[in-house]
Amino acid sequence: MLSGEQLAYQWYLMRKNPLTLAGLVIIVVVCVAALLAPVVSPYDPDAIDWGVRLVGPGRGHLFGTDDVGRDIFSRVLWGARLSVGVGLMIVMLSLVVGLVIGSIAGYWGGMMDTVIMRLMDMILAFPSLILAMALSAALGPNLRNAMLAIAVVRIPIYVRLVRSQALGVREREYVRAARAFGARPVWIIVRHILPNTIAPVLVQSTLDIGGAILTAAALSFLGLGAQQPTAEWGAMVSAGRRFILDQWWYATFPGAAIFVTAIGFNLFGDGLRDILDPRQRR
Repeated sequence: MLSGEQLAYQWYLMRKNPLTLAGLVIIVVVCVAALLAPVVSPYDPDAIDWGVRLVGPGRGHLFGTDDVGRDIFSRVLWGARLSVGVGLMIVMLSLVVGLVIGSIAGYWGGMMDTVIMRLMDMILAFPSLILAMALSAALGPNLRNAMLAIAVVRIPIYVRLVRSQALGVREREYVRAARAFGARPVWIIVRHILPNTIAPVLVQSTLDIGGAILTAAALSFLGLGAQQPTAEWGAMVSAGRRFILDQWWYATFPGAAIFVTAIGFNLFGDGLRDILDPRQRR
């Protein structure tokens, strides 16, 4: 637990980097918009109104309407709940599994470490998007299977990160002393190994959320993720690509939401790395 002085110092370091603050502001705005979508969205995101089909951005419809008259602004707001939530769930799932497998591989070493890391190398040998597409197609085209496929693809990242930390920590004096006094391996992993992985894993997970959102949107764009009429940014871009020349707003606004959100998480994650690792500070 950080003390008040430590928190104040971390905030001071964050304020010195305007890009980190910009990323934090973007994340806060997107999350608040997602939470308040039921309150601030002017229309039902799934309400069809053929009388206002493909109406451009204006006073009545801030971001225009789609090909069946649904308000795009409302759908972008509701899509934030789904897209950001999907990104968080993907990272949480891959993070938890990666923590468990990586700490086991790093602490025990030997044959177990070799087998685990060769399996991770097999997964990393394939392009991540291609492998996620293959897994999602094999499991079935829906958002839940797409989330699972992306999480599986990202697990090796956390396994390698946690393992590298565990390899260093397990040789330290306090870990050797704990083993000498008969401490169980599970207790050593929970008490000594995992706490030393918090900073790098926190940075990696923050950077990974933007990538998870982009990958989930890509699978939805290809028809392997969220399906119509779900208000999800990737699916909205996919539906609007047919009208991009004449009704530009249809795909532009959900695409801009994906871009800005991913940039926000990347900026914040990069700044967080500088704050938590003194060697990265410039």
